[in-house]
Amino acid sequence: MRRAAVIGAGFGGLALAIRLQSAGVATTVIEARDKPGGRAYHWERDGFTFDAGPTVITDPDCLAELWRLSDHDMADDIELQEVQPFYRLHWEDGTTFDYTNDIPKLAAEISKLNPADLAGYEEFLQYSAAVYEEGYVKLGHVPFLSFASMMKAAPAMIKNQAWRSVYSMVSKYIKNEKLREALSFHTLLVGGNPMSTSAIYALIHKLEKDGGVWWAKGGTNRLIAAMVRHFERIGGTVRIGDAVASIDTVGNRATGVTTNSGWHENFDAVATNGDLMHSYRDLLSENRRGAKMAKSLAKKKWSPSLFVVHFGVEGTWPGIPHHMILFGPRYEGLLDDIYKHGVLPRDFSIYLHHPSVTDPSMAPEGMSTFYALVPVAHLGQLPVDWVAVGKELEKRVLDEVGRRLIPDIHSRIVTKFHYTPTDFSNDLSAHLGSAFSLQPILTQSAFFRAHNRDDEIGNLYIVGAGTHPGAGIPGVVGSAKATARLMLSDLARG
Repeated sequence: MRRAAVIGAGFGGLALAIRLQSAGVATTVIEARDKPGGRAYHWERDGFTFDAGPTVITDPDCLAELWRLSDHDMADDIELQEVQPFYRLHWEDGTTFDYTNDIPKLAAEISKLNPADLAGYEEFLQYSAAVYEEGYVKLGHVPFLSFASMMKAAPAMIKNQAWRSVYSMVSKYIKNEKLREALSFHTLLVGGNPMSTSAIYALIHKLEKDGGVWWAKGGTNRLIAAMVRHFERIGGTVRIGDAVASIDTVGNRATGVTTNSGWHENFDAVATNGDLMHSYRDLLSENRRGAKMAKSLAKKKWSPSLFVVHFGVEGTWPGIPHHMILFGPRYEGLLDDIYKHGVLPRDFSIYLHHPSVTDPSMAPEGMSTFYALVPVAHLGQLPVDWVAVGKELEKRVLDEVGRRLIPDIHSRIVTKFHYTPTDFSNDLSAHLGSAFSLQPILTQSAFFRAHNRDDEIGNLYIVGAGTHPGAGIPGVVGSAKATARLMLSDLARG
């Protein structure tokens, strides 16, 4: 029986491992941290459950497919709950917009801001459907290993004006500025600047409209636990709390992995769901390919990091929906500060996550679980002392949530902690503390991302946010489908 190693038990790594094991490849997942999940890690404190993220589940069928491969049902292992509205957007002047796939309600929300944009929205929806078909259905699970493969997709990309930004394309159809923000902010959830991310990412709107937005009961961590349970059920092996120290090679072949504990195994194929730079620069330091790729990756644009405040409060808040975006006074200017200037601005926009309104099990009875997330520049642009800055920024973020939603927030807090770019770097070996790997700009998409199979080490594979198609649960699960197809074909040939 062929044997494969998958480094990293995040969504991408587990999805790949399930696909390989389902196809009869004896697969071992090696995870550095004390729990599986990668960026979907979690903490339990004072009776509260805090998910590290991601918190938005779209296209649940891409997950259910992992169970169907071995004639099992995902519903036996995890319950998904639909979230409505998807997001409530809130501006400083008190304007709100409930983002949903309930068409009559959505039309009413659009009319509330600008009735004249209803017709433009219909045109935008048609555009989103077109790029969804090309960018997700046709190409989202296909590896781009050569420039020729990229050129085959070029006519469709040109037709859909992929060189334009999401914000630019939204603005072509929508005139109201608040609606432009409402229909373009989604790229931030995968690390992209709406002002520069390829318009192909407008497909997210269609993805959400058709598939909905979901929550895993018990937290995203329970979805990870369900994937691990299913993987082990079909014969897979998970090794937790033992970081890989090296991907071992002989010439242009990976031979196995060695961990920090000294454990070593030989494998027919090795895949990494770890950070791209860490995988090449550190895990392949003994192979010239590692240094070569690290030099190339250092020249690329990396997504920003995040500052997240997790907090549990006394009381329940049925009026605060599961997902909110609290827009600050600036949109483009704030994005420029984060993506271009590398400064920590005085103002910010907040993604507020309130899972206990959907799932009371996330908090003790009569209490609520929240996190407030603020995008910040990565460590390469903003090399500050996050131990000192974090305390100040935490207070500012909580003050803002209090000002706009929970006036006595500080007296209600039962427990709190924050997570910084330095934590992304230390806990996840994330290059520059980036939260989403490479930025999803056109010149870093498809063929221009790390390839699902390494160009020189023929049995080394990449899965996760750094390869095609990119970040987000559907993205990394899609990358697993593309990578598994390559691995299974290669392993069958021997």
